[in-house]
Amino acid sequence: MVSLQCEDIGLETVQSKIDTLRSFVTAWMKICNANTVDLYTKDIWNQFIAVTPEAVLAALKIVGSENTSASVEVPYVVCDNSNRLVDIASYIRATKAHSLPYIGACTPLEQLLEEKNRKRQETIDETVKINECMNSKKAHEVEVMSELITSLTRHYGIQQVIDLGSGKGYLSSFLSMQYGLKVYGIDSSSINTQGANERNRKLKKYWRAYQVRRANPDVRGQRSEEGSVKEMPDSLELREDTNCDAVSKNSADHLEDHVAVSMSSGLDSTVGFIEFDSADVSGASPCISADHRLTESENSLLQVLSVNAVELNTVLVQKKQLSEEEREQKKRLNLQKKMANRSDETSTYSPLTSYVTAETELQEIISDMEDSIMVGLHTCGDLAANTLRIFVAKSELKAVCSVGCCYHLLTEEFDNQEGCSFGPWGFPMSQYLKNQAWCFGRNARMSACLALERVAVGQGLCVESLFYRAILQMIMENDFGVTKSSKRVGNAFAKSSSFVDYIRRALRKLELDDSKLPDRKIQDYYEKYRPRLSEMEAFNMLKVALSPCIEGLILLDRLCYLKEQDNVSWSGLVRLFDPLKSPRCYAIVAMKTQ
Repeated sequence: MVSLQCEDIGLETVQSKIDTLRSFVTAWMKICNANTVDLYTKDIWNQFIAVTPEAVLAALKIVGSENTSASVEVPYVVCDNSNRLVDIASYIRATKAHSLPYIGACTPLEQLLEEKNRKRQETIDETVKINECMNSKKAHEVEVMSELITSLTRHYGIQQVIDLGSGKGYLSSFLSMQYGLKVYGIDSSSINTQGANERNRKLKKYWRAYQVRRANPDVRGQRSEEGSVKEMPDSLELREDTNCDAVSKNSADHLEDHVAVSMSSGLDSTVGFIEFDSADVSGASPCISADHRLTESENSLLQVLSVNAVELNTVLVQKKQLSEEEREQKKRLNLQKKMANRSDETSTYSPLTSYVTAETELQEIISDMEDSIMVGLHTCGDLAANTLRIFVAKSELKAVCSVGCCYHLLTEEFDNQEGCSFGPWGFPMSQYLKNQAWCFGRNARMSACLALERVAVGQGLCVESLFYRAILQMIMENDFGVTKSSKRVGNAFAKSSSFVDYIRRALRKLELDDSKLPDRKIQDYYEKYRPRLSEMEAFNMLKVALSPCIEGLILLDRLCYLKEQDNVSWSGLVRLFDPLKSPRCYAIVAMKTQ
């Protein structure tokens, strides 16, 4: 159960922390807003850094393992005559001291949840072996977030949850099956909604066969009206896939979790859960092979499927064929069906397709709207901000738990270079930062998407692709007179077999004539800049070090917005996830008066 006795950080305190972060980020905006594409064309390294790349990488390695106190005063050390960064160690210590874990702005999850009241649902015999259904990253996110969401529903005594940007429904399905909640999953992509519906349909079909087998484990087949026996599936195949639909959570550029299911005819079916996340590209081996028998973990998954979320069919056989054992089996199945019919259908998952904005009327999407908890797991760009706005505006929404992502897709009110007049904007949300007309710029928001914890252990930063792109920029300017293009290079790096192949693919995507460049000239570019590859690595590491500070300012702005609202009784920043498993690990949690 959620504890309202946990410490509540006041509005003035949040504003003070915003001022501290804003001042620090402003001092280093030149680094976070520098585009690595221009590293060589604009000689960015020599503009901003006074030491060698090797010195930077060495300092990062040493300071990265230090413990930093939030109270440490760290000077801004630059060269007096050139305003370039010279003391790398002090810079890294400063970025650490100005990140969310150190500035004292977060509420510990353990404090928010009262351990003595964290009960499991009594009607569930066993918990879902969730890591059998999705990769380890998604399993970690869904399991931790579901427990907090369920605590919120129990605090208010409500059953309905609205999941914005629900994607393929991992969180929604788990909330429904494991905790018996009535969940509406809303996503802007019809592909995602169809995938979620298909996934549920396959589960229901498998469940019918499993119910028969569970009632009578000695019977391997199910008799049809004609007396024939159809073989029931032995296993629930759970596997990973490396395909990912480029579909959005309210953005066509967002990479969504991809689910595929396969099924043969009749009851001889195989249900596949396939999940891929753009931040987890290491790939995972199949959770369980198709030729395994039904395992204990699979039984756990099937047993928690709520009876009113599936269709239960009795076995149709000729009366003269029924043995005493079969009659007992039929009685058990009939009893289960009667229990399902008496249910008030509180435990269901309904995937819906709708593009959600701050002005969206939920009653137009959900016909039986009632008091609810609004949630979002990695809601993309402005959807995270709009989730909070909808929560504040709708009296039926009693609490919100929102984890945002894709900061580069946020719209900024005071960085409106195109002269657009639409809104509301994704940043800033708070009146406090609006009054200061504060903005980041796209490159700084891109920096906020970098994953410091993963990069620190050698994951998440492909330096070679950035290096190739920076040389491509040099070729574009030197040989084609093009400094900026509306076209995108896309995944040319992933498809290329060599540097020369990459350049040719990229030029064709940019609609530039690559035939004017011989292979030898392209290769000469590579050999010329190869000795400067360390500049690319070191400069990106300096940007990565700033990413938690930029993310922190974005999240504190959202928290400040909630603190400014009269109808929000409590709000806080909570680190839900292990940042190594899930880099976008912070949730905005808020509650209204009960």
